[in-house]
Amino acid sequence: MDSLAATVSVRHASGELLEGLGWAAVSIDVLRTAAPWRTFRWHKGQRHYSGTYWSVTTGDHVIYESRLELARLLCADFDPLVHGIVAQPFLLKSVVEGKICKHIPDYLLITDHGPVVVDVKPRRRWSDPVVSSTFAWARQVVEARGWRYEVWDAPPQAELVNVRFLAGCRRPWLFDPGLVEELRRADLDGVLLGQAASRLPRPPEPLVRAAVHHLLWSHDLHADLTEPLGPSTVLRRTP
Repeated sequence: MDSLAATVSVRHASGELLEGLGWAAVSIDVLRTAAPWRTFRWHKGQRHYSGTYWSVTTGDHVIYESRLELARLLCADFDPLVHGIVAQPFLLKSVVEGKICKHIPDYLLITDHGPVVVDVKPRRRWSDPVVSSTFAWARQVVEARGWRYEVWDAPPQAELVNVRFLAGCRRPWLFDPGLVEELRRADLDGVLLGQAASRLPRPPEPLVRAAVHHLLWSHDLHADLTEPLGPSTVLRRTP
């Protein structure tokens, strides 16, 4: 298989369809503005949980077709190295052992370390012959271009729960800029999460607590997310 001879087709929000683009030459700028290749509908009794997630990274809604895809979206939106997220970015075609194979990746992440093509699939299904063969040739095609390819299942449960919780405080316009800036200047390094609100006694405690969570989401502060967040969580200032 000549990996760089693969082609991609891209659908833009305007409805324009670009077909048969050379994989080796298609620019990241073209893929960055791609609309989801598929559309989906909600219906009674459907097996998957579909929806849209408002992403701080993109400043727009991004679709997902399962709770596992939503989990990957949350983690990507939380990752400070990710500055672009595209759902179902393209239709990839390649000739594998004389047959034309097609695949639509779940996400394209544009990161500080280069593009990452992501397929989201429960680990129990990775060994399925059709799934494993599709992922194998897709990986070969993606990596031949020097990009990363990732098959993603889920992070540890505690980490995912923490990120999902902090995502509730991700929207910056919901917080008083003066309060957020005051917290940025406050000496919170080494302070317990349960005591952080008392460092600014004037605003109502719930507002301060929520702003601290926002600073954890924005990485102005950080904490050990491998353990459940709680009053005894130690806050650290990001270097």
